[in-house]
Amino acid sequence: MMIKVLTFNIHHGRGTDRQKNIDRTLQVLKESDADLIGLNEVDKHFSKRSYHEDQISWLAHHLQMYHAFGPTLTLKSRRYNRIRQFGNAFLSRYPIVSQTNHRLHFYGGKIGGRGLLEMSVHVHHQPVQVYVTHLSLNPFLHHKQTNFIIGQLMNHHQPVILLGDWNMKPHSRGWKKLTQYLTDASTVSERKRSYTFPSFHPKTQLDYIFTSHHFQVASTKVIKKIPAASDHLPLMATLVLNWN
Repeated sequence: MMIKVLTFNIHHGRGTDRQKNIDRTLQVLKESDADLIGLNEVDKHFSKRSYHEDQISWLAHHLQMYHAFGPTLTLKSRRYNRIRQFGNAFLSRYPIVSQTNHRLHFYGGKIGGRGLLEMSVHVHHQPVQVYVTHLSLNPFLHHKQTNFIIGQLMNHHQPVILLGDWNMKPHSRGWKKLTQYLTDASTVSERKRSYTFPSFHPKTQLDYIFTSHHFQVASTKVIKKIPAASDHLPLMATLVLNWN
């Protein structure tokens, strides 16, 4: 079975032209035709910067997909009777049967607004464990967060897909540790690096798709069609799932 998987830091719909335009995000996602989508920096009634919209519900409605949201920052609004949130999100063509949001708390709750969104997705009635994350730029916290995520992976024996903005470069310390357990999809199919940042003149890879041994990576590509949509470019992989 073949599935398309995408990861994208959407920068709450604010493009490199400083315009707030979630419609461009929608266009990128729609044209990708991805089946599973991990998103970072998603607003949910957060502020006027995103028109107080519930971005993930809006995207899910227009794409007709299941969705999940994992807040990494939650605030009370003084002007509106609702919670303001910001974090990671997930879209799926397949049913999401369970979801858990792990707040990456370390040392008295000083986490830098990071989290790990975990879902169990039934792909044609078979369970696949999917994670979406966005890690810290701080090396010490990044190390702690990576160790926590690896610990979570060890709790599951079913196929695993890990998506997100890792704020690390290929072959860095964190990358080497993670690839002891999972495969970096970009290293399997690409002869050149999958540069995703900055969007107009990408010089490095910060966004990754990691998979367990259950998957064969058929191809990966960086989507460059609408670079103004965010400061990151989306990364997509086509995966073949082997249930044996």
